Amino acid sequence: MPSLEAKRTLVKSPPEIWAEVSDAGTLARHLGEFGEIRITRTQPESVVEWEGDLASGCVRLEPSGWGTKVTLTAEAPDPPEPGPEPEPVVAAPEPVAPPRQSWWSRFRRRRTPEPEAPAPAPEPEPVVAEAAPPPPPALDPEKAEATLTGVLDTLGAAHHRPFSRG
Repeated sequence: MPSLEAKRTLVKSPPEIWAEVSDAGTLARHLGEFGEIRITRTQPESVVEWEGDLASGCVRLEPSGWGTKVTLTAEAPDPPEPGPEPEPVVAAPEPVAPPRQSWWSRFRRRRTPEPEAPAPAPEPEPVVAEAAPPPPPALDPEKAEATLTGVLDTLGAAHHRPFSRG
């Protein structure tokens, strides 16, 4: 998947936006579509690099005339190449031993029983090797881009009602 990018100039000061994007919990709430978010590197008041289950990226902040220019990028990791599928392992059949007789039953026997044909051994069921866990679902580029623009909308929105009391 190519790198996705969303840019916008928000009418907020860099410290206001930095407070939201530098906190791992708040950033995870904004970028929840990419899985569990971890912040990997920061440069104070300018760059936050993050990593998620489905993608990784960064948030760049630059002062701009009446606000702050915010650039969000996201890039999905290359899917691992599928390896050869493991061959099913078939267990070897165990030898069937004749049933054991007790010590007393040998002396009480008066007549010789007819020899019983041994019951056919059940077919061994093939033991299938456990498959590797399924790869994480692929990231939909349209959904990822919608998430990035949604983050910009949320960051740019006012979080309080102006001129209200109470």
